[in-house]
Amino acid sequence: LTARTFACEADARRALSEASGRLPLHRLVYLGVQEERQWERVGRPRKGERPLAVVYRLRARLEVDQEKLERARRGLGRFLLATNVLDREGLPPQEVLRRYKDQARTVERGFRFLKDPLFFAESTFLKRPERVMALGMVMALALLVYALGEWALRRRLWEAGSSLPDQKGRPTAKPTLRWVFQLFMWVRLVELGGRWFVLNLAPHHETAARLLGAGRYYLLE
Repeated sequence: LTARTFACEADARRALSEASGRLPLHRLVYLGVQEERQWERVGRPRKGERPLAVVYRLRARLEVDQEKLERARRGLGRFLLATNVLDREGLPPQEVLRRYKDQARTVERGFRFLKDPLFFAESTFLKRPERVMALGMVMALALLVYALGEWALRRRLWEAGSSLPDQKGRPTAKPTLRWVFQLFMWVRLVELGGRWFVLNLAPHHETAARLLGAGRYYLLE
């Protein structure tokens, strides 16, 4: 901005105001203008020679706008949560926030799968409200079982000091139940000569099955 030239001081101040308004946390402080004369030829002008033009160059200083900064700070650190429990002593704000964050271990997080294209939610058509409600109830119960299973597996992994491989093969004590299902994708139950065998069962499969109390389904008991 200070490299530009203006025809008059008013134009310079107007440009300064517009530029300052576009700065999110700073402002430009006006320090005046510097008059510059443009001559017909290079060098020292002759006595009595008039300049071809007179322009003005802006002088300004950039500094932090404390008012803008404080307004931005007030917007940070605020997380709006609504509750129908109006007793602040029975349910203080800190407890509301804690319970909200704890939803990562509940059914709420599971509803993300509705947005997954693989779920084909748009292909489900239910005309009667009762059927919509019934489907929602079944989904909520299924997600509840899913959340409880994931919570139980993580807790038992932590208690046993054990782990399962993640998607990159690194050990983790906090696997998602969806990933555990994928780990068992190639495990097969086959019958050979009148006897049952479980194929492709690796040690980490045995760990997950035993910790979930499902060892008998994989012939581990």
